[in-house]
Amino acid sequence: MNHAELVALSQKLVEENGPRESMEYDVVIVGGGPAGLAAAIRLKQLNADLGVCLIEKGSELGAHILSGAVMDPRAIDELIPDWKEKGAPLNVAVSEDRFLFLTETAAHQTPNWALPASFKNHGNYVISLGNVVRWLGEQAEAAGVEIFPGFAAAEVLYHDDGSVKGVATGNLGIDKSGQPTADFQVGMELHAKYTLFAEGSRGQLGKQLIAKFALDRDSDPQSYGIGIKELWEIDPAKHQPGLVVHTAGWPLDSSTYGGSFLYHAENNQVVVGFVVGLGYENPYLSPFEEFQRYKTHPAIRHFFEGGRRLAYGARAITAGGITSLPKLTFPGGALIGCDAGFLNASRIKGSHAAIKSGMLAAEALVEALAASRSGDEITAYSASFKDSWLHAELWKARNFKQWMSKGLYLGALMVGVEDKVFGGNPPWTLHHQHADHEKLKPASQFAPIAYPKPDGKISFDRLSSVFISNTNHNEHQPSHLTLKDESVPVAINLAQYAGPEQRYCPAGVYEFVKKDSVDRLQINAQNCVHCKTCDIKDPTQNIVWMAPEGGGGPNYPNM
Repeated sequence: MNHAELVALSQKLVEENGPRESMEYDVVIVGGGPAGLAAAIRLKQLNADLGVCLIEKGSELGAHILSGAVMDPRAIDELIPDWKEKGAPLNVAVSEDRFLFLTETAAHQTPNWALPASFKNHGNYVISLGNVVRWLGEQAEAAGVEIFPGFAAAEVLYHDDGSVKGVATGNLGIDKSGQPTADFQVGMELHAKYTLFAEGSRGQLGKQLIAKFALDRDSDPQSYGIGIKELWEIDPAKHQPGLVVHTAGWPLDSSTYGGSFLYHAENNQVVVGFVVGLGYENPYLSPFEEFQRYKTHPAIRHFFEGGRRLAYGARAITAGGITSLPKLTFPGGALIGCDAGFLNASRIKGSHAAIKSGMLAAEALVEALAASRSGDEITAYSASFKDSWLHAELWKARNFKQWMSKGLYLGALMVGVEDKVFGGNPPWTLHHQHADHEKLKPASQFAPIAYPKPDGKISFDRLSSVFISNTNHNEHQPSHLTLKDESVPVAINLAQYAGPEQRYCPAGVYEFVKKDSVDRLQINAQNCVHCKTCDIKDPTQNIVWMAPEGGGGPNYPNM
């Protein structure tokens, strides 16, 4: 089924088996990440009598959460000042920063005095964001928030006047042909006076809301990256709790935006990852293979020798910065966290920004609800954001991605100039001109990249990696990776761009195979780790990511 057919089928099943049951709340929150949970907690802190419901598509809170991560505690200090006494899993303070420029065989460390302020992490913590989210969930439930993991919001509901009424969860128990099975259940409607969308980067419903309300009318095109991450247990002799290592350069060429992170956490564990900006031009580039190649660098591989890989995952990153932020509000709701794009790419940090955005939205909602309002636009949220430290922080970082997208050496120079000469406040603002999918160039302009075969010790293949992400979907459901036009992958993507989806996907979802000597695209939806890269980078925007049945996808243990 193509995208339109699947949407029509879902609507038909609701009409034939409805009406859907509904539940009423003051506030419904879609997404159980740091933004959604911070909003829920703040709502209850300010008015314990509010009815607050949070739904999360992952099988449990934290199951779909993946981030570096080094966390700035500023926002959690404000949300829960006694977080240490309450056992928040921020246990490893950053002890040392290293920034390396890599060539194929050498590493050149930048002196700490020359590092921009954004790369200095004194006072921050190496964390598992998944574990922090699980802890936040405990605080939210203790405050009386109703949390429903395993329920994917599949549809935005609207009042007759066009304002947002709430959301509906997806239908369950549909087979691949679209027919109801014995386990069929129609979705449920969650109605609210206001609805907050905290789905993370490239949220399915957030994307729809941005289009419906033209929220990006006055914004730059959004810019994204893909972050690929592994969790390792390493030799205790090589472990240095709190060590933070970032690199730029090899294996990427100097014109391609990206870099790595390597953080020493607790229990002899290291988190390592690689970020590639999705505005890259070469369709033969594979972010997954670049990451595997990076780990073989002489300055890096020694950390992993004698260790073992524990977990793997990938996630898109909304990295356009403040000039790409859409309008945050619309009648009946708002965007928070990475659904809007609150990430400071220069600091490689978003969790503190997500928490603060959720708090700001919650504070505006409490004010509106106290005035017996509902369904209108909570403009106080946007106003309070503009007056906040978060706005000031993101404004200082407004040119980072733009400069770095102009090339490693010019970018590094100008980021340094803006920091050291202008104190982070230069008298100019650069703008993104094109969406990431528009930047991919025809394969005829490039030579294929010969990536080395994985050794199974330091570098690995996709399928063994997906296996340790604990990814699972009900294999009998329709594919949640849909195409608007089923002819496009072969006629355009394969013919002009050498089938880039088989390389930019970090989970082996997309394969071009021969059937009766004819090329066709095979979609292995069971492998999908919900990174959303295909929805972003597909050059014709023909792939549409939709939420599968609730609980499907990765089950990250502590990513």
